[in-house]
Amino acid sequence: MLVIGINGSPRKHGNTATLLEKALEGAEVAGAKTKLIHLYKYTYQGCISCFACKKKGKEKYVGRCAMKDELTHVLHTVMEADAVILGSPVYMNNITGMMQSFLERLLFPCVSYGTQGPSQYTGQIHAGMIYTMNMTEKQLAASGFESMIRTQDATLQLLNGKVEKLICTDTYQFRNYNKYEAGGIDEPHKAQVRLHQFPVDCEKAYELGLELAAAFLPVE
Repeated sequence: MLVIGINGSPRKHGNTATLLEKALEGAEVAGAKTKLIHLYKYTYQGCISCFACKKKGKEKYVGRCAMKDELTHVLHTVMEADAVILGSPVYMNNITGMMQSFLERLLFPCVSYGTQGPSQYTGQIHAGMIYTMNMTEKQLAASGFESMIRTQDATLQLLNGKVEKLICTDTYQFRNYNKYEAGGIDEPHKAQVRLHQFPVDCEKAYELGLELAAAFLPVE
């Protein structure tokens, strides 16, 4: 059993990466081998609409992006996994551009233009998505971002597995808020959230990883 973590944050040791590490710890407890991949290490593009994955006689590209660049081997690794756990901070009310481009390359080859249903991918990969954001829960509810989250849930179902998510709000952004123009942010409040809520989020991430990996365990 292989569970892959995909970090869509430019930081290798930030909130998103930490939560992904906790999720992979949970997966390991369930018996999975794990690997954490940092997208910002690689140079790549999003989907270029070449439609190789839809072309007749090119069945080898069903569920496999035909583009060749530094992301190619990452996509191959993910498609050989049993579960993938994705993590992205929210920038400009969306996932990062690197994560969006990754998802285009991962999922568009699964989209069916035929009559057999939404997905032409015949395998099964369980998926989890972890979102981290500066927004509070109240701001999240007013932002419209939750609609995007529902869209991501539906898109990940193209992998034919179960889909889980974890939304972490009000995250601590800077080690020293005094160095930044951030007067509109209540730093003492952020520090308290970091102290009390972030450990809870880490535990939830651990449980998410455990749950996704445990889905492959035989029923006794």
